[in-house]
Amino acid sequence: LKESPAHFKGPNLPVESISWDEAKEFCDWLSKKTGKIFDLPTEAQWEYACRAGTTTPFHFGETITTDGASFDGSSTYGKASKGIYRKKTIAVDSFDPNAFGLYNMHGNVWEWCLDCRQDNYEGASADGSAWIDPRADRTTRRILRGGSWINTPQNCRSAHRGCNSPPENQIDYFGFRVVCGAANTD
Repeated sequence: LKESPAHFKGPNLPVESISWDEAKEFCDWLSKKTGKIFDLPTEAQWEYACRAGTTTPFHFGETITTDGASFDGSSTYGKASKGIYRKKTIAVDSFDPNAFGLYNMHGNVWEWCLDCRQDNYEGASADGSAWIDPRADRTTRRILRGGSWINTPQNCRSAHRGCNSPPENQIDYFGFRVVCGAANTD
C-alpha cells in the first residue's frame, strides 16, 4: 500500500483514491497487526449502519442539505434548497454523526463494500452476508455506497447502490470504512 494515497491532503480527511483491492489489502494487514478480523462491510451491513434505525432516505430525515453532508450542492433533493459544492473531501467529523455514532455515511467519499455487483436483490442472502460471485476475478465490478462530494444528493441516499466499479479503480472520491469481527484464531 502507498503510505499516503489520498489526492486531498489535510487533517481528518478520509483516505480516498483507494481501489477495492487496496482496501482489502489494508483490512488483511490490520487483521494481522491486531489479531482481530477486519474487512469491508457487506452491502447489507453498510446500509444498516447508515440508516442507524431510520427508514427515511437519509439517517437525518427526508431530505439532505450541504449543512449535513458533502455532495454537489448545486443539485437538490426533495424540498431542500441548493447549497455549497465544495469540489473536494472534507474532514470526517465536519457534521453530526448518525444515531450509531458514525460520521459521513452520506457523501464525502463512496465507500467500497465486500459484495460483487448484482442488478437487484433477487437471490440475496437473508442474513446480510456478502454476495460474492464464485467466478469473481479482477474484472468483477464491486459495490460502492454512500455517494461522494462529486455526486448529486440522490446518489447519497441510504438505499442508493447505483455506483459500481472494477476493483482496481483508484478515484479521488472512492474510499472505504472497515468493520471489525471476532478475534482472529489463525
